[in-house]
Amino acid sequence: MATDTQQRISANITGRVQGVGFRNFTRRTARRLGVTGWVRNEPDGSVQLEAEGSPDDLEELVDAVHEGPRAARVESVDVDWQDATDEFAHFEVRF
Repeated sequence: MATDTQQRISANITGRVQGVGFRNFTRRTARRLGVTGWVRNEPDGSVQLEAEGSPDDLEELVDAVHEGPRAARVESVDVDWQDATDEFAHFEVRF
């Protein structure tokens, strides 16, 4: 995508994504890209990601979470694209 309009993604990542540094990997990647939002572990073993930024940066973040850190084994990344709400000041790990 070649636009600077801010977008939002809501993503659920499944596989071996807890206990492998996935949240910190996601936080580092998001901060490097200038993306705001949060990432957290879910009780079902998945990871939830909410992020806002430019479409290009968000696509790069989605590509990164498809791979994850070396110990992760990502099975699926279900992404929903929406309009940005500008509710985040930075990117954080939520517990």
